[in-house]
Amino acid sequence: MKIIPWRETWLTESVQLWNQEIGADFPMRTELFKQNSLQDENVCHISSGVAVTDDDQVVGFIVAKRWHETLDVDMSDTTGWIQTLVVATKMQGQGIGGKLLRHAERGLQAGGAKQILLGRDPYHYFPGIPSQYEQVRNWFEQQGYVYQGVEHDLIRTYEGEENRSLPQIEGVEFSLLKREDKDEFFAFLHRCFPGRWEYEAWHYFNKGGTGREFVVLKKGGRIIGFCRINDGDSPFIAQNVYWSPLFSEELGGAGPLGVDAKERGKGYGLAIVEAGIAFLRQRGVKRIVIDWTGLVDFYKKLGYDIWKSYSSYKKEV
Repeated sequence: MKIIPWRETWLTESVQLWNQEIGADFPMRTELFKQNSLQDENVCHISSGVAVTDDDQVVGFIVAKRWHETLDVDMSDTTGWIQTLVVATKMQGQGIGGKLLRHAERGLQAGGAKQILLGRDPYHYFPGIPSQYEQVRNWFEQQGYVYQGVEHDLIRTYEGEENRSLPQIEGVEFSLLKREDKDEFFAFLHRCFPGRWEYEAWHYFNKGGTGREFVVLKKGGRIIGFCRINDGDSPFIAQNVYWSPLFSEELGGAGPLGVDAKERGKGYGLAIVEAGIAFLRQRGVKRIVIDWTGLVDFYKKLGYDIWKSYSSYKKEV
């Protein structure tokens, strides 16, 4: 067995291995894998790799990331991410996973990483280890990774015409983001939510987004809140619809959301989510996922239940 460089040459074999091992829970599409694990500028190629046998059969791979972009957003350049590590079941117990992980850790540390997170990367698949994979969690703990908590994906299925109306609150209005409000929207994100959400919005517009995936809350004509929504017509595959192949009908997604700190405590947070759901429902979406959240009780008010859970891990290096 040898570890060779991470290249698009191994795209088909890597997707096949993913689906062979965890595709029943997280069905991988070639388009999604290419988007998240090859085209993301933050893929750290010296830290990523493919494990192949002497006859070039792919039996494992690891994708690691480190911040490489030059965007003016608040993203840590001392954090490394292990996006995914997959080893064929028939080859487990032979030290392949350990070799791949050490290969990634050495590369990330050489690049300046002070901590390594499992998942949570730009263009991530998971915010941690899927909680049903207990053996995987135990293995990473043996490698020095420390449990940090749990995150959830939530889901709800709608019937008939329910939840198609926008909330009515005096003094505020909900709408889809208009092109002419783009600059104000970025100023709002930079002021109130610098970092990942600002970064994701930049990439959204850079990939041809028109604004239909952002619901904004305005007060006095000024943006004070937002909610991201996604469906099958979004300009790229967004995180809350990653696993849509599990369903026969279209899957929609809501989140993240945020309200200006000066305007909180007035019910706007729940209302902006309701508005996002209403726009998705008006598009005919019946099943909606809210991904990567710990606010289970908050979303239960809207009828959402836990669908998938993830255990968060970190290692100081």
